[in-house]
Amino acid sequence: MTATLQSVPDLPTTPDPIMDPALLDRLQHQLVTSPGAPRHTFITPMTGEVLGDLPLSTMDDVKRAYAVVRRAQPAWAATPMREKSAILRRFHDLALEYQDELMDLVQLEAGKTRIQAFEEVADCAIVARHYAATAARTLAPKPKRGVFPVLTQTVESYIPKGIVGIVSPWNYPLSLAITDALPALMAGNCVVLRPDLQSPLCALAGVELLKMAGLPDGVLQVVLGSGSTIGAAVLDHADYVCFTGSTPTGRRVAQAAAQRLVGSSLELGGKNSVYLADDADLARAVPGAIRACFSSAGQLCISTERLLVHDKIWDRFVPRFVAAVKAMKIGTALEFGFDLGSLASPSQLETVERHVADAVAHGATVLAGGRARPDIGPYVYEPTVLSGVTPQMVCRDEETFGPVVSLYRVGDDAEAIAFANDTEYGLNASVWTRDVARGRRIAGQIKTGTVNINEAYAAAWGSVAAPMGGMKASGMGRRHGDEGILRFTETQNVTAQRLIPIAPAMGLSDEAFTKVLTVALKVMKGAGLQ
Repeated sequence: MTATLQSVPDLPTTPDPIMDPALLDRLQHQLVTSPGAPRHTFITPMTGEVLGDLPLSTMDDVKRAYAVVRRAQPAWAATPMREKSAILRRFHDLALEYQDELMDLVQLEAGKTRIQAFEEVADCAIVARHYAATAARTLAPKPKRGVFPVLTQTVESYIPKGIVGIVSPWNYPLSLAITDALPALMAGNCVVLRPDLQSPLCALAGVELLKMAGLPDGVLQVVLGSGSTIGAAVLDHADYVCFTGSTPTGRRVAQAAAQRLVGSSLELGGKNSVYLADDADLARAVPGAIRACFSSAGQLCISTERLLVHDKIWDRFVPRFVAAVKAMKIGTALEFGFDLGSLASPSQLETVERHVADAVAHGATVLAGGRARPDIGPYVYEPTVLSGVTPQMVCRDEETFGPVVSLYRVGDDAEAIAFANDTEYGLNASVWTRDVARGRRIAGQIKTGTVNINEAYAAAWGSVAAPMGGMKASGMGRRHGDEGILRFTETQNVTAQRLIPIAPAMGLSDEAFTKVLTVALKVMKGAGLQ
């Protein structure tokens, strides 16, 4: 990979595409498209300028992609685990080696700050390293107790699903395109990936690095197009469906998968809460709450939109938090040092403006922010803190997915838990207390897939040995951990019976056999055999 920009970090003001044409040409070769295909022009939210264009895939291209991976899958499934692991380890190294180029792409496509772009690079590396190290053990055939000790030999095996269809979102265009593909590939599946039309370059760069790491041709195919044209087709041909996006779309994906009796994993919306208990360490909690609420301009599925503050620390925490929010540095340059970047699109900006305007119209108070900043970038919106939010306001229960947080005063842990659970969603939560045991007791009563104690979101997210996903309307299935790779397999029970069949034998009548078996079952129970 070479430098991604013709000019870094000063973006040109000419109407010409600002991406290196050679890079665009190379990345588009990762796509399955047809000659003469229509091209899609995409822009950077950082400045509104044209990044470039890419050819679109047709329905026939999707079918062709599936034909390729179907042919490749048996050989890939038979590839020794040590070879698959070596590919992931090389990918880990390449992601870190080319992190500057990857961070450029993430920033240009998603508008986020450079440190938050690095989160995506780090996530790819951590997930690759984890499954390279653990997949062989997780997927190794496991002996299980048979119906009769010694005589019945049972082995549980894990068979690849076949072809995994992945539809990845725009908000984490590198991480969420690649980190679901990695365990799917390690489990012996082939993959058809459709990155979001708004941010395809990061996914294509990740695929290019995987091929540089040694991934064989035909094992991972990428198609590009809108959800309304090819998105459903990608999922309709898959043996397993992997989708990250909105809850309404996720419901339709789950329904379509269920009709075909194929499995699916879905990470969907969230309305996540941070609870600051009365003993919270404010020196850590204030910057932690900033990260929780405003990372990636609030366009992180596990970011916070509800800040629950214990009554005893309200008067000390709120002024410090608001002052810290007002001091945040906003910018869209390809360099470190900024706390908040841009929203990703005009539609995201419209949602944020609508939610804030509705809250103010119904009596909420803006303690910080509350306005767009076109002087910084076309879709930039200030980090915004609201108080006095009520159930009549759309931002109270609907996901804003932007840099807006509402403050709520609570009297005790029970009230905080009830408030955190008062939502259809259940993705992530954060609890701040000096007493970790207390934090765990609180966490155990919050109905979310992950809960961070004294951290915003990165502790649970980065702990990839443990599963991550949503409850309630936030989805189903888990990425990370053993579940994150076992979801891409079918379990198979292969049992060999030795010497004596489990049926009347040795001249025993049915009645005699029943009596003998009854005695045997009682003996096994008495011996503690499961």
